[in-house]
Amino acid sequence: MADLSKYRNIGIFAHVDAGKTTTTERILKLTGKIHKTGEVHDGESTTDFMEQEAERGITIQSAAVTCEWKGHRLNVIDTPGHVDFTVEVYRSLKVLDGGVGVFCGSGGVEPQSETNWRYANESEVARIIFVNKLDRMGADFYRVVKQVKDVLAANPLVMTLPIGIEDEFCGVVDVLEKKAYVWDDTGLPENYEVQDVPADMVDKVEEYHELLIESAVEQDDDLMEAYMEGEIPSIEDIKRCIRKGTRDLAFFPTFCGSAFKNKGVQLVLDAVVDYLPAPTEVDPQPLTDPETGEPTGEVATVDAEQPLKALAFKIMDDRFGALTFIRIYSGRMKKGDTVLNSATGKTERIGRMVEMQADDRNEISEAQAGDIIAVVGMKNVQTGHTLCDPKHECTLEAMIFPEPVISIAVQPKDKGGNEKMGIAIGKMVAEDPSFQVETDEDSGETILKGMGELHLDIKVDILKRTYGVDLIVGQPQVAYRETITQEVEDSYTHKKQSGGSGQFGKIDYRIKPGEVGSGFTFKSTVVGGNVPKEFWPAVEKGFKSMMETGVLAGFPVLDVEVELFDGGFHAVDSSAIAFEIAAKGAFRQSIPKAGAQLLEPIMKVDVFTPEDNVGDVIGDLNRRRGMIKDQEAGLTGVRIKGDVPLSEMFGYIGHLRTITSGRGQFSMEFSHYAPCPQNVADTVIAAEKEKKAAK
Repeated sequence: MADLSKYRNIGIFAHVDAGKTTTTERILKLTGKIHKTGEVHDGESTTDFMEQEAERGITIQSAAVTCEWKGHRLNVIDTPGHVDFTVEVYRSLKVLDGGVGVFCGSGGVEPQSETNWRYANESEVARIIFVNKLDRMGADFYRVVKQVKDVLAANPLVMTLPIGIEDEFCGVVDVLEKKAYVWDDTGLPENYEVQDVPADMVDKVEEYHELLIESAVEQDDDLMEAYMEGEIPSIEDIKRCIRKGTRDLAFFPTFCGSAFKNKGVQLVLDAVVDYLPAPTEVDPQPLTDPETGEPTGEVATVDAEQPLKALAFKIMDDRFGALTFIRIYSGRMKKGDTVLNSATGKTERIGRMVEMQADDRNEISEAQAGDIIAVVGMKNVQTGHTLCDPKHECTLEAMIFPEPVISIAVQPKDKGGNEKMGIAIGKMVAEDPSFQVETDEDSGETILKGMGELHLDIKVDILKRTYGVDLIVGQPQVAYRETITQEVEDSYTHKKQSGGSGQFGKIDYRIKPGEVGSGFTFKSTVVGGNVPKEFWPAVEKGFKSMMETGVLAGFPVLDVEVELFDGGFHAVDSSAIAFEIAAKGAFRQSIPKAGAQLLEPIMKVDVFTPEDNVGDVIGDLNRRRGMIKDQEAGLTGVRIKGDVPLSEMFGYIGHLRTITSGRGQFSMEFSHYAPCPQNVADTVIAAEKEKKAAK
């Protein structure tokens, strides 16, 4: 039996280009897993093994690697930073016990780090912070620490301080033990020596040392009292307190260094072992009711002796077949076992089990609670499904994925590509739950939906290269919605008499705008049996089925409240189907009277620009109907935050680069739906009508 207290399941997450993948490479080198470090900018890193990742120098899918450090087993997941692939970060956080948040020493807390931090807060994952790239121009460790407090509202516990800055960055001071780690110029991670604290830093180190101890002893009342009376706690006691505070999210131990220059990574690894929780120390995953999704009050205790409970958190298709990544929460899994998939009610046999090494693998014959492994060739398992012991059925808390906001129409260049494309897209949808596909019933086009232009761009690229399907790609389309603005009271009668039994249903109803985000709500206040109770669900079903296609341009309708207050029925001719048809007719009749309105998706946009171009960038965002919310000056430029309609943001990156001579950057994520100005709405509605006419 492996000792679970020696396990650490951790993820590395951050904004684009803060250095996550490089940090992962250094961890693998230090732990002896690889002998030559691959660099991201050369397209040679271990965890970025897709062609698209190597070329673009970005991480697209999270990759898992296993290594050892000081007798502890680390399962490390390197996650993407781009907002379009947030789902990868989200699902990784779900199965991890701890994380390392990497921040760029000069960029600081950037938009995507905020999103990932928020996800980690929701998943209650303990984290340590690594401020990377301190060798870069404009790097400032203390500024980043202040931003962590101000922007993330988090409490950083400074554990190391940098010696020198930018070009002169040569090492770090361990604040707890008051020792300096200084590296030489060879660039090798093992070439460092432990020295005394540099004379010009003694006061600063003393100040941070006191802060550190004060924060740590707050975790233990007895130590706190002793410290108040002048007793200095031992290093072991302080480490124990830091471990407790980290696990309870009271603070986040903060380290600094340069992963690329191999400085400071060992201390981060030591911190993972010393401060991040083992699988048994994290609150166990709640079990939920498969029907309602509500918690049942039971949990999946991390214990190898209990019945099996495991979560499939990622599916990947590679040259060996479909791989299902699984986090085992309790029990054991052996080769040849039969497990139950509680989502489908079907059993599956465990064939080959492997321990992942990015795209390499080592075969294993059994795994146990706390492990993250992959199983080859599972048939019907999807992301978020629970695998359990057939005698003890249970369901783990499911994952929730964001809705796509952008779509493109695609068709294969040659006729024979249709079937090939269908199979490939089927595999890709299984791998990425934020990527969706549907067929336009009128035109027969295939519509791909995703989280952003980059997301869909990569998907089209994968289809072309990995699956050999060449596509003709249409213009990006915005996911518009419709709603209503006024309350309407109306009546509708459905009557049909043509030989045999007829159909009759009369309803009197009110339709009014619902709360934002409420979707569709229905209630019946009929008294005296004018519409018998057994027909109420049929009326609700009729209205609800019409919410998919609005009256203006056929987009889904949001936030409508329907109240059925009276009606009439016929003892013989009334039936559920008659009332359902009545409700559908009522919807078509009344929605146009209720002030139907087009809604468009508004994006939260965060633009970084050099100071000289601020006016141009703001002017351009205003032209795109943007609302500027905030701007803050940093050392290297200005960040402008605002809300801009998605329809105005297509191809923005090229435009921004032109205005800022290539130095501007931006990121955006979906914020909310808002009413379209009339002129925009008219254009969209006319375009949709034209499309329908053409079909």
